[in-house]
Amino acid sequence: MANNVGVNMGNVDGSGDERESSLSGSYPVRAPVWWARRGEPNVDLQLPGVSGRFIVLRHHKTFKRLEGLLAKLLRAPSELRRPLDDMNSLLWELCDGHRTFEEIVDLMDKAFAEKVAPAAERTEAALRLLGERGFILFSKCDFQNAWLTGPGIDPEELLHDLDSLDTSPIEGDLVE
Repeated sequence: MANNVGVNMGNVDGSGDERESSLSGSYPVRAPVWWARRGEPNVDLQLPGVSGRFIVLRHHKTFKRLEGLLAKLLRAPSELRRPLDDMNSLLWELCDGHRTFEEIVDLMDKAFAEKVAPAAERTEAALRLLGERGFILFSKCDFQNAWLTGPGIDPEELLHDLDSLDTSPIEGDLVE
């Protein structure tokens, strides 16, 4: 069963004022989570590690004892798949830990213009939701490559690659 990460950047209301974000100066970075690309490119920013393709996040479900018994009885899937829309997919690829929040906002605005306006507020809302779900972390300094952030990396070693998803790294992906 596929679940979308529950933010539609096009429907997040911003205040319209030019306030400074609390993410200002931060470096959003992908947490250690399995992800892959799918489909054709939607956006072409010609940046390292940015394909413009759709992203799918996958993670292993952890059950408590009773939940585990019910899941086994009902043959529930042992993983969650979270396909991202076009804007969240680009946002995911931009969060390599080497771009500041402000740089990401500028690139999102460049790629989507009116669709993401006001870009700062909507980008912040999407990043915060991804952060609440444990997919994005925020650093106050440039990411020092403390963990791998590229596609197809399973930090828990519980998932296997799916033929329908592309885990091939592109230039700029941190996989080694």
